Amino acid sequence: MLASVASMIDQFNMSNIGLLKRLGYDVHVAANFEQGNTSSPERVRQFIGELEQQDIPWHQVDLSRNALAFRSNLKAFGQIMALLRRHGFRFLHCHSPMGGFCGRLAGRFTGTPVVYTAHGFHFYDGAPLPNWLLYYPTERLLAHFTDVLVTINHDDFRRAGTFAARKVVHVPGIGVDTKRLARRDADRARLREELGLADGTFVFLSVGELNRNKNHTTALQAFAALGPGPYAYLICGRGERETSLREQARRLGLEGRVRFLGFRNDVGALLSAADAFVFPSLREGLSVALLEAVAAGLPVVCSRIRGNTDLIEEGGGGFLVEPLDAAGFAERMKRLADSPELCRRLSAHNLVEARKYDVAVVNEAMKAVYEGIGGSVAARRS
Repeated sequence: MLASVASMIDQFNMSNIGLLKRLGYDVHVAANFEQGNTSSPERVRQFIGELEQQDIPWHQVDLSRNALAFRSNLKAFGQIMALLRRHGFRFLHCHSPMGGFCGRLAGRFTGTPVVYTAHGFHFYDGAPLPNWLLYYPTERLLAHFTDVLVTINHDDFRRAGTFAARKVVHVPGIGVDTKRLARRDADRARLREELGLADGTFVFLSVGELNRNKNHTTALQAFAALGPGPYAYLICGRGERETSLREQARRLGLEGRVRFLGFRNDVGALLSAADAFVFPSLREGLSVALLEAVAAGLPVVCSRIRGNTDLIEEGGGGFLVEPLDAAGFAERMKRLADSPELCRRLSAHNLVEARKYDVAVVNEAMKAVYEGIGGSVAARRS
């Protein structure tokens, strides 16, 4: 199991690893455990301990999430080649643009079959021209070296259908544990007390890395436009834009009403403490954060982009707004805060919708992928 950074394996792939182990495979993990992770250094160390407790060997490879970091990615390519040659893996499952690039090339040179999960192509309708010039031809080329290309939203699945991968499949995300994410009154009361949220406060929540793509700037502008009222906004995540976002909140007069919570291991409990979910991303594949909010039954205000539109339809579970339309976000957020009945209706819709993305559904789809490639490998070797 290969990805550019260990946090991607931790947050998005442990279900796949568990499934592979249940199918009888020994699984190794390769990623950059030292740099570029979206989780805290403490969480990365904890994750290493969890892998070791499960007898899952882990390997440091010096992948960078930056496609232009040629030196480190070239070194990582050599490290991946050495791993494939040393261990003779039955197949490789790779993730992230650079993990997919280096992994598929290494698979080609070593004769290792490859599954690649595209967690959202960097080229899409409305994407910047450089994305199309760099990533689109690269993906078309690498598809020739891909045994199974897994897509997680319908737009990517349709586009990948024109590629030369041996097989293209659609899997509904990475799966969420809908039972675990069911909102609990005890968690709600405890966390709201810990955060000093007064009774009657309508709490908006966003979860995501503090970077340009997650577009927290627009959400802060929208929250400020709500004006005075019993509102609070919780932002969960870490990243390079934290300082500038805190400064923006200060300039907008939101100190005390906006809480930056950093990296959290208790997102499920935070979802119970919130009343609505705000998700203004510029680009997504099929967001786990949004999936978890839907599974928790939170009404949603999110950007009208690929992936989000798989999960939310206008007025059915939430509202879709153009990503940079702060006034549009504010209007929908105010509508939710002013209407408990509307929130109840959207919540009920999302609880039903989430069943399509339950981890059990995704595991069945991935089981078919793994059994299919495992069988084809066995046939080739015989």
